[in-house]
Amino acid sequence: MSQERDRIPWVIKYRPKKLDDVVNQEEAKEKVLEWFKKWPNVQKKALLLYGPPGCGKTSLVEAIANEFGYELLEMNASDFRRKEDIERIAVRSSTIQSLFGSEKKKIILLDEVDGIATKEDAGALDAIKHLVEVTKTPIIMTANNPWDQKLRPLRELAEFIQFRKLEKRDLIKLLLRICSAEKLKCDEKALEYIVERAEGDARAAINDLQAVGEGFGEVSLERAKALLRPRDKERDPFETLRAIFSASYAWQAKNALNQSQLDYEQLRLWLEENIPLQYTNLGDVARAYEFLSKADTYLGRIVRSGDWDLLTYSIDLMTAGIAVAAKNNPKDKFRWTKYNFPQRISLMSKLKEVREVREDLAKIISQNLHISTSAAKSDVIPILRVIFLTNPDYAARIAIGLGLSEKMIELLAGSNKTNVMSYYKKYKEIMEKEAKRELGSVTHGEGDKHKKSKPKPEDKKEKRDLLSFSKKS
Repeated sequence: MSQERDRIPWVIKYRPKKLDDVVNQEEAKEKVLEWFKKWPNVQKKALLLYGPPGCGKTSLVEAIANEFGYELLEMNASDFRRKEDIERIAVRSSTIQSLFGSEKKKIILLDEVDGIATKEDAGALDAIKHLVEVTKTPIIMTANNPWDQKLRPLRELAEFIQFRKLEKRDLIKLLLRICSAEKLKCDEKALEYIVERAEGDARAAINDLQAVGEGFGEVSLERAKALLRPRDKERDPFETLRAIFSASYAWQAKNALNQSQLDYEQLRLWLEENIPLQYTNLGDVARAYEFLSKADTYLGRIVRSGDWDLLTYSIDLMTAGIAVAAKNNPKDKFRWTKYNFPQRISLMSKLKEVREVREDLAKIISQNLHISTSAAKSDVIPILRVIFLTNPDYAARIAIGLGLSEKMIELLAGSNKTNVMSYYKKYKEIMEKEAKRELGSVTHGEGDKHKKSKPKPEDKKEKRDLLSFSKKS
């Protein structure tokens, strides 16, 4: 048994068993625990934990499950590539009793949701969305990069909690604890070398420690340099900004973009949003925006002339230029800042969705009224907006008559959507009851007509009004 335990990878062997074992994520711990205490009385029924690899996202969930007695159902991105996988495993588990037949509380963990591919894993995101909507169990998702466009539907359903990159001192403490448990003699410089390579990734640091120390009885700097090869790592948007702002040399700032998940167009938008958050001196802010403006000018010339040789000048300005902009207050370069997702990207995605809903609405109107879609947009939709804003009862009848979706109702009603939807649901229930009565009469046959329950007078009037409007539409 002891031999089997010795063969267990150290990253699993020394996985946190309780909350105190999860290092340097106190703010995230508090937010996650607060959400669990309020469940199911929470605004959003799912959490999305995000941060760089190896910072403790999955470990925190496992520690909570272990410490508070939850049954944990963990699914990795490779486990839910298809819609059927999620519906078969997660949805079933979230709506029935424990897998072991007990009343034990459960957590469903969907790990690395940003690993889902839009085309190859068609339907997976819709299945996750459905899971969150119907679940009776806390849902927790993790992602390295939650700002991926394909995850936008999940961002609307989940509460975000950020995990910070682990500090060097925290990783050294963790490695020293493992060295002590494994009875390894550890060279302090060797541990520093391992931690530097890991770049805040606890998982990578532990794996490297095991590679260097297991079977040798000691961890030396010479052996670490001989066994461990350089590691290329891709930076998320937040790490990219931090690397650019804190760069002391031009090559460091430019290298940050080379290792980033962002392209130069996306970087421009992220910098535009976050320069005034990082730099507090107005002169430094103005200087940084001047460099960014010149970079944008070069990008515009590339579009007009097709001269891609200008791209290098643009990248130099938006990386090295931004890094050297903090002249009046250089300490701002190293100040920790919570960066914001670019509002322009959010606005563009929302406007795109609104345009798509408006196009679909115009097609429905044109088909029903036998007019062009352009006429529907210019002549009919403005009138419908007035009706939906001022007369929710009549608006609900129109929505049913035309077969409008909830998104279309929201587009027309705006702040009055709640009132329109209450009438909409009421009339839908009336029509469903009438449909069931008619189905019952067919099932019982002509001889049982006298046994049918008579509809109420008010229901008959509501039904007549709805049917007459539907035919007019």
